[in-house]
This record gives sequence, structure tokens and C-alpha cells, in this order.
Amino acid sequence: MGVSLVKGGNVSLSGAIPNLKSIFVGLGWDARQTTGEDFDLDASAFMLNEQNKVRNDNDFIFYGQLKSPEGAVEHTGDNLVGGSEGDDEVIKIDLQKVPPDIHKISVTVSIYEADIRNQNFGMVSNAFIRIVNQIDNNEIARFDLTEDMSIETAMIFGEIYRYKGEWKFRAVGQGFSGGLAALARNFNVDIES
Repeated sequence: MGVSLVKGGNVSLSGAIPNLKSIFVGLGWDARQTTGEDFDLDASAFMLNEQNKVRNDNDFIFYGQLKSPEGAVEHTGDNLVGGSEGDDEVIKIDLQKVPPDIHKISVTVSIYEADIRNQNFGMVSNAFIRIVNQIDNNEIARFDLTEDMSIETAMIFGEIYRYKGEWKFRAVGQGFSGGLAALARNFNVDIES
């Protein structure tokens, strides 16, 4: 069992496991029962430079682009249901393949068509992000999101980042209104093209 973090907390992944080469980021949630439409939550990853922006649109990994060009970050596919036991969606990260000018990988979750379906993160419970060593499947760190988000339709769950030659993980839990488009704009992805 790994380290359990609170919002804003961080842990050195490299310190926990020397020579850590690859991880997977497991994300999970339960949608509260509503009388409306089914929930479809989507995980995404943004590969960010020192300015906290993508270098180009290839650094945005999501259900429409499952792998980064160099193969460092791979989304294993969209789960249209969610709410199952364990991880609902998984993003694999090969730390050795992450380009040197990428300083952070921000892992986010957004609610698909949230505005149309009148849904928000206040209707989602038991959300979590966990970092797992791909080699032995041992959990290194976990962050359970407990804050009530009543208007937010997208969230940064956590981020994997470089600091003084080490890979670290920070529990973020920051919400956004405006869904995936708002997140994409925040990180400088061109969503118009």
C-alpha cells in the first residue's frame, strides 16, 4: 500500500522506488444516482513544458488521441460506464521516454457533455487517482478527492513532475467550469482546429 495524500501533498516517486521506469495512473469514480443521463467521465493527460503549457497539440493525450508521438504517455481507452471496482480509466507513463523539455504531466478528468446533461463533479463520489509501479503493480501513492465540487465539470486530479532529477507526484484536486475545453485552453491546446 502506497502513501495516501491530501490535497496539495506530494511524494517523491523516485525516492520511493529507485530506478523507477514506468508507472500507470489509475483513475476511478462513482456517479451518484440521478434520474437523468448516464455519466461519461474521461481521463486526459497534458504533457507540459516549464511554462505549464503543451508544446503542441500532440502533448494532449485523451480519448481522441490515445498516445503521445514518442510513446511516453498512453491512454488505455475510454470507459463509457465507470463506477466499476478498481480503476475506471488508466494512463500509462514510460518515464524514460518523457522528452527532457516536458516538466510535468497533468492528469485530468472531465465529464463528457456535462452542460447538455446538466452534470457536475458534485454528482460524482469516491473519486481517486493512484500511481502504480508498472513493474510489480504495487501502488506508490493515492489521492482520494473528498471536496464537494458543485459547479465544476473538469478537474486536475494530480500531476507527475520533475524536480531536481526526481519524479514526484502532487495531489491537486483543482476544479474547472467549462469541461475539457476549459482545461485544454488552460494548457494552450488549440481546440478550434
